Amino acid sequence: MEAGQRSYLDHNATSPLRPEAAEAVTRALVLPGNPSSTHAEGRTARAVVESARDRVAALVGASARNVIFTSGGTEANNMVLSPSFGRVGEGPATLLLVGATEHPCVLEGHRFPPDRVERIPVDRDGLVDLGWLSRRLEGVPEGRVLVSVQVANNETGVLQPVAEAAALVRRAGGLIHSDAVQAAGRMPLSLACLGVDALTLSAHKIGGPKGVGALVLGSDRLQVADRLVRGGGQERGSRAGTENVAGIAGFGAAAEAVSIGLTEERARLETLRDFAEAELRRMAPEAVVFGAAAGRLPNTLSFAMAGLKAETALIRFDLEGVALSSGSACSSGKVKRSHVLDAMGIEPVLADGALRMSLGWNSTKADVIRFVETCEKLVSTLYKRRADAA
Repeated sequence: MEAGQRSYLDHNATSPLRPEAAEAVTRALVLPGNPSSTHAEGRTARAVVESARDRVAALVGASARNVIFTSGGTEANNMVLSPSFGRVGEGPATLLLVGATEHPCVLEGHRFPPDRVERIPVDRDGLVDLGWLSRRLEGVPEGRVLVSVQVANNETGVLQPVAEAAALVRRAGGLIHSDAVQAAGRMPLSLACLGVDALTLSAHKIGGPKGVGALVLGSDRLQVADRLVRGGGQERGSRAGTENVAGIAGFGAAAEAVSIGLTEERARLETLRDFAEAELRRMAPEAVVFGAAAGRLPNTLSFAMAGLKAETALIRFDLEGVALSSGSACSSGKVKRSHVLDAMGIEPVLADGALRMSLGWNSTKADVIRFVETCEKLVSTLYKRRADAA
């Protein structure tokens, strides 16, 4: 490896800023006007925001007027997962059902009383149990249930049967939200095809700037009556505060960029991911790939080998110039047990060593080869340690 050369393979955490987004942010940063002002400078800033709104809406086949810009995916999820989210004129939801492998900002960031929240179990591949969901929806008062099932899991890349879940929820008269943060830009997304009432997006997962996201509603008849951020009329009254014009501009540019050649990019990433997975299985046949039997994002490979600790492996990869993530959430630099793998019933000896490689727009075959070469060194060390202990 050449000095200073690194391979960034952690796009599910943050995808590096795309040139198009960087350029859009730079242009917007020097605009003097407030987008709520009526003078020429304000109107110019407003035009930048609305142009970006059109692009973000187009990414998921939504109406631009139903895109609400936020500070990120977490805020968008916190906003919508409220008893007050619903159809105009209808009463509040009284029950929240969430997938057991959802992101912590869904599991912990909702605004329902704890005793009114239940988790939808998943199988060993991380797929939600639609039979359980169907049975649980029986007897719930019509229009009084809100369900949240992500499009794709951030740790394993597993794709959830969102459209099937949405059909069950619709029959029960409820509402359904889906966190699409990881799926956007990596697969085609359509509010209508998914059948959901709301989607969550985040700019920095698609090569946009950090600190900006969106809640996308499926209809003009939907609202979050209990606003999360109050004290102003911005975002059509849905979120107070002066809009992050530069961040939103970058979000719009990234949304447009990922929409171009999406089919080809998806195939490219899948080819790279499959090569890495095949090489991993060749050198370590006992390696476990999480969610392997389910549909997955084309860019994500989550795996473990018994006896290989995540913290040790991450340090080795980093020293070799490869940026990966553990399969679990990180807090203050420490690896924690993954609630996702726990929900899937993965044994602790494997869950403690879970690693995730996630590819993106600037990933190359050379990056994947560097990942494979480092894996070989780790496997060789692991096998030698086993032999010495025998």
